[in-house]
Amino acid sequence: MTALITDSDEHRLIRESTAKIAARYGHAYYSERARTGAGLEELWGELGEAGLLGVHLPEEYGGGGAGLSELVVVLEELSAHGMPILSSVISPAICGSILAAHASPEMKRAWLPDIASGRRRMAFAVTEPDAGSNSHAITTTARSDGGGWRISGAKYFISALNEADAVLVVTRDGDLAPSASGRSPLSLFVVPINTPGLQYQPIETELVCPDKQFTLFFDDVRLDGDALIGERGKGLRQVFAGLNPERITASALSNGIGRYAVAKARDYARERTVWSTPIGAHQGIAHPLAEAHIGVELARLATARSAELFDAGQDAATAANIAKFTAAEASLKALDQAIQTHGGNGLSREYGLADLWFVARLLRTAPVSREMVLNFVAQHSLGLPNSY
Repeated sequence: MTALITDSDEHRLIRESTAKIAARYGHAYYSERARTGAGLEELWGELGEAGLLGVHLPEEYGGGGAGLSELVVVLEELSAHGMPILSSVISPAICGSILAAHASPEMKRAWLPDIASGRRRMAFAVTEPDAGSNSHAITTTARSDGGGWRISGAKYFISALNEADAVLVVTRDGDLAPSASGRSPLSLFVVPINTPGLQYQPIETELVCPDKQFTLFFDDVRLDGDALIGERGKGLRQVFAGLNPERITASALSNGIGRYAVAKARDYARERTVWSTPIGAHQGIAHPLAEAHIGVELARLATARSAELFDAGQDAATAANIAKFTAAEASLKALDQAIQTHGGNGLSREYGLADLWFVARLLRTAPVSREMVLNFVAQHSLGLPNSY
């Protein structure tokens, strides 16, 4: 298909390397592992060994030394092969970016090489049952305890804890006074998954996705002093080092789903004949698919631009939010039209379309809902009063 995005030579090589690995697995592998809960260890290991998971992380800590633009290529291409992997947004993009920006050299050496290689993974815990993703309403609390820390509280809808070696947790710092606005300072910690007092339980969802969801409990969890990321009480600024990468890479997943859906529908519309005519010859099929393709390509451009701004060290918040919104909407529209193009076959497991609706729909809500994106754009782009 003709695309608006033209890869640089470097991006073309990254895309080809990713596609070569992805083609050995494909959507059937992803779907089977999602339904059985077996995990994607083989695929994850190959991606790490090829240097694709850590392509954006610093070379001195085992990464590829490139930027988020390169990670976007990797994640989009995996998704375009029917494998939108949520863990790829969480461990290398969110956690890796936060550690690379704010962790001590010792913590970077301890974690970044293994995150880049895929040998270890990290989950990210910010959302809470009564706070959602509103970091100002977090109640999970960390307090200093001699030379260490104690954490108590709970987190909700935390992805892939069962595959993680540690969790990067956002807490309210219970020892520091609130700011003049009444907001409590935040502190971030890396908590190994086997730490005493840390427990989690699965959340039953309808998602057909290898990355399961969990509630996470901190029952007076004791940590050593070196578990703290950067400076205590500065967690809000630290979290933002991961939020733009989160939105941008989530956009990449949505764009890949959109590409996958349009490509499947195009091929089916070429091959499926009714009364000796390919159904793609009918404008009732062709026009909606063309419109879906346009939407996906525009979302890809928005995502590429947001990653470009982030890599240049510029303010990428508005671009990242716009990309996330656009990509999620376009992928759902493309996927729905692909299913419609297939008729009844669109709901057949054999054709590998309908099960992706759950992840595509999740990406409309997470990692930030469309409503919160609209709030942000209304306030920061249009200058309207804050609505919350």
